[in-house]
Formats: sequence, structure tokens, C-alpha cells
Amino acid sequence: MRNEPSNRHGNSEVHDDKQTFVDKPGVGILTLLQPRPGERILDVGCGNGNLTAEIAAAGAIPIGIDLSDEMVRQARQKYPELNFQVENACHYQTDVRFDAVFSNAALHWIKDASGVANSIWLALRDGGRFVAEFAGSGNVAVLTAAIEQTLETHGYAWAGRNPWYFPTIGEYASLLEQIGFRVTLAQHFDSPTPLKGETGIRNWLDKFANYFFPDVTPADKVSIYRAIEEKVRPHINREGQWMADTRRLRIVAIKPPA
Repeated sequence: MRNEPSNRHGNSEVHDDKQTFVDKPGVGILTLLQPRPGERILDVGCGNGNLTAEIAAAGAIPIGIDLSDEMVRQARQKYPELNFQVENACHYQTDVRFDAVFSNAALHWIKDASGVANSIWLALRDGGRFVAEFAGSGNVAVLTAAIEQTLETHGYAWAGRNPWYFPTIGEYASLLEQIGFRVTLAQHFDSPTPLKGETGIRNWLDKFANYFFPDVTPADKVSIYRAIEEKVRPHINREGQWMADTRRLRIVAIKPPA
């Protein structure tokens, strides 16, 4: 789900990466959602619409929203029978409330966590549920620490380069409770992600280069990538297989009946 340019990338390659690694685990979070026939469900950060389509296949009536014109275009092309809209999750409004709000691999892109949580609250009917999974505290910590150290060694300031919001389980549950939600499930777990081939780290860095390296010269980038790779190798390379140190939060919360 893209929010503002500083919070969510407009590059479809990043979303493609998300879909490659997250769609199958996303089916797991759908078991917590348990979409039922006839339910109205909002999919926040729908991306290419794959999980929105899974919700529809269960008989529910989903609406998928994403701030990316390109991702909504792709979703509409893949699933023309479904409803996809270009919307900012922090300011989304609806006249008809939803039975559930669902989000997978999106909320860590939105630094205005309070804004989007309030929008979700307002979108839900009384008694409705919010089910989400996204990156949590410590996500890719080995990678980002190596990027920060290497950039600064090469004379590039780190400030302003990290685009993500990675809350602890306590921070996010408390945020929801302050709004009025009753949090019924909160899990923070490791979910190591394989990166393909020997060039897996470099490919991962390329996916997020517009954040981490926009002002880095091509010559510096080569040496920086090499240095990052060597820093992280002892920690996330397992017998030749790169495994990104990803961590996830999984949340289920209820908007209590009035």
C-alpha cells in the first residue's frame, strides 16, 4: 500500500518483489480473516490484487485500495470483475462500513500509523474486525545496519534513507487500543526470506536503491554493495543460501459493538 512518496515507493518492481515473496504467506493470514460469503471487506494495500481475489473466491465482496496507479491498473487488468481504487489509506472514507479490513505486507510502508489506523477504525462497522500482517521491529535489521555503516564509511549520511515503519508488538497493539480497538491476537515472529542465487543481496539492494542509494555514484555503489555483502555474509548466508532476516507482525483486532 503506497501512502506518500517518502513512505511508499512508486516503483512496481518493489511491489513485484513483495508479491513474489509474500503472496503465499498471505494466504496464511487469510485463514485468520476467514472471509465469509456476502461480507464487505476492504483490502488495504492490495498491490496486484492476488489476495483480493482470494477474498472474493470465498464469496465475500472485497474492495482493494492502493495509492499506486500502476498497481491498481495491474489489479484491474488481472481481475476486471473486482473493485480496485486508487486511494490513500490515511485519508480513506466510505459511506458504507465494512465487515472487515484486511492488509498484508503494506502497513510498514506507511509511517503515519495513527492516520491509517484511524481510517481503518472509521471504515469498520461496529463489531467489525481488522486483520493484518506486516513487517515488525527488527525486520531486515542485519541488512539495514550494514547499509548504514557502509554508507557512512563512504561519506554518505544515513538520515532520511530508511522508508519503513517497523513497530514493536507493544507499540502497535497500544496504538490500536488507544483508538478503541480490542486486540485479540498479536504475534511477532521471524520469517526468514530466501534471496535467489549468489547475487541475492545485490538484487535486494537494487530493489530499494532509490531509497538507500539515490545520491551514490556508480563507482561507489559497486564498492558499497561489495562491502555490505561481506558484512552480512556471516549472519544471513546459510551454506550458500542468502536468507533475509525478515520479521513480521500479525494482528487481529475488533471494533467493539457500540
